[in-house]
Amino acid sequence: MIPFNRPYMTGRELSYIAQAHANGHLSGDGPFTRKCHQWLREQSGAHMALLTHSCTAALEMAALLLRLEPGDEVIVPSYTFVTTASAFALRGAVPVFVDVRPDTLNIDETLIEAAITPRTKAICVVHYAGVACEMDAILAIAAKHGLRVVEDAAQGILSTYKGKPLGAIGDLGAYSFHETKNVIAGEGGALLCRDQDFAEQAEIVREKGTNRSRFFRGQVDKYTWVDLGSSFLPGEITAAFLAAQVEMADSITAQRLALWDRYHAWAKKHEDNGSLRRPIVPSHCRHNAHMYYALLPSLEARTRFITNMREQGVQCVFHYIPLHSAPAGQRLGRVASDMGVTDDISDRLVRLPLWLGLEPHLEQVLQAVDEAIATL
Repeated sequence: MIPFNRPYMTGRELSYIAQAHANGHLSGDGPFTRKCHQWLREQSGAHMALLTHSCTAALEMAALLLRLEPGDEVIVPSYTFVTTASAFALRGAVPVFVDVRPDTLNIDETLIEAAITPRTKAICVVHYAGVACEMDAILAIAAKHGLRVVEDAAQGILSTYKGKPLGAIGDLGAYSFHETKNVIAGEGGALLCRDQDFAEQAEIVREKGTNRSRFFRGQVDKYTWVDLGSSFLPGEITAAFLAAQVEMADSITAQRLALWDRYHAWAKKHEDNGSLRRPIVPSHCRHNAHMYYALLPSLEARTRFITNMREQGVQCVFHYIPLHSAPAGQRLGRVASDMGVTDDISDRLVRLPLWLGLEPHLEQVLQAVDEAIATL
């Protein structure tokens, strides 16, 4: 079976982990963590970058930093991973679901303003498949209504919007280093603060609500509990693994783009005859080849396709179940627009294998897809 995903290692991960042990520092914020922080600041342009134990943790930190209270509202897309909404719902806020665009599958910026109420505090966007949302329009809406913008850039590391790295365009951003992402640590994430505004408070939230970071910098003579927070730090072993990955991030992205481009060129014949629709990447967006997906004609066609591919030894998967139709989404959130695009694409989208090391097997995958599509 050719798997949907296989985690990639650069070859330096284990030696860096051994080095972290030899350093005698396995808890959070050691030398490898600082190395990753520096790389994240440099590649994103953020004022501050802080490693977390997951992207979920980074979004939960963002919810704390926004000072959300029960009944506040945060506008989110429904076609996304659960924590885009649950991070805010944990603070008592209401996720307000709007539809996505039919081209990029990102939040439809033309629907956001109608979803704003006096309780709205923020807009959380998701850069699906590493392709940027229309950030200029979203930031303009946020400025007009005095709202904060959070970027769920879990899939967006090293992608850009009009030359700006994703994750540090909004007020706060979140990355994921889960094993299914481009740059990985097994589990892991990062919070980005675009400006100074949230930086000091972010350190407090991440350090269990204490001013421990200021203490280690010699800015206070002791540290104590000063605000709400939790334990969001990853251990140094996780950071050591990630450090080996970020050193090779540009090379990893280039190799993934080469695979993506081969998929895209091959799929054109099927798009031309109406068998599927390929991903759409606007010219002002540079993506990172996080995934290659196709939109098939119907739910039934997708089900037959995935079954046929499995029978040929290739694992393909669908993606999100819309949050607005999930039990918790119905109980904790509200719907602010027609969700026709979200409902449609969630039934038809299929993801193809894309991982470094797939190259020798790619022709087998493409041949399998050709045969599977012929049966639809």
